[in-house]
Amino acid sequence: MIELKQLSKQFRKTPVLNDINLAVADGERIALIGSNGAGKTTLIRCLLGEYVHDGTVLIQGLDPRVERAHVLREIGFVPQLPPPLRMSVGELLRFTSELTATPEGQMTTIADRLGLDMARVRSTPFSKLSGGQKQKVLIALALGRQCSLLILDEPAANLDPEARHAFFDLLAEQTTDRPITLLISSHRLDEVAPLVNRVVEMDMGRIVLDDRVADSVSLDGKLAVRIVLSRAEPAIAKALGQWGLVADDASIVWAGQIASPDRLRFIGMLSRYIGVVKSASIEES
Repeated sequence: MIELKQLSKQFRKTPVLNDINLAVADGERIALIGSNGAGKTTLIRCLLGEYVHDGTVLIQGLDPRVERAHVLREIGFVPQLPPPLRMSVGELLRFTSELTATPEGQMTTIADRLGLDMARVRSTPFSKLSGGQKQKVLIALALGRQCSLLILDEPAANLDPEARHAFFDLLAEQTTDRPITLLISSHRLDEVAPLVNRVVEMDMGRIVLDDRVADSVSLDGKLAVRIVLSRAEPAIAKALGQWGLVADDASIVWAGQIASPDRLRFIGMLSRYIGVVKSASIEES
């Protein structure tokens, strides 16, 4: 479905993507994670054919910059930041329906489940909607149509808790009911873990982790962690605290739980402080 070879991108001579190589098979469901500035959104924009870049980007064997119209017909996309569209919600809905041959009713049904009454906002300019309303419209347009690839860039960022819950229910239904390739960028791996079977982490424009997990493995499981230090150290104490671990009175023994998909990231963090780690155990909870 997706093939990236030596993908690199610079902005004003500042490297943003550095020699990215990634192959995504049809039907894989990937969580794309990483801190702000890691390069996730730039990678997504290259997939959509928006940026000139070095290296190769192929979607179903086609270059999205050369065959952009054809490629985009197969992609449902939700951006991190809503575009400044002046058209009304009704015009946007009609435009998307005609462009993708999708009945408007399918998209309005998705919006309704997210808690947005399309009839009430139909005549409202898209740019005049609240942040949450914009996100619900964009999700409805992406999930309401038939496509072979869903690319979602922090799709739940502006949603209220009830809408977030409805959104992830909808996404679970989408990936269960029909074969679809999913690439979802998120800061909250715990939310997307049950939906994916592969975790790709980026840092400073590079892929630093590519963790494939079989569908039979529960990605929303927990691991029990116990770390014993040789001495108390503020730096590792801060890091372990950020992972939710709790220390004894002497700050020597730390214990808690981490999400199963985070195991390699946790071990990577722990390796930076190996000089003060006396013992460590990570077991299925």
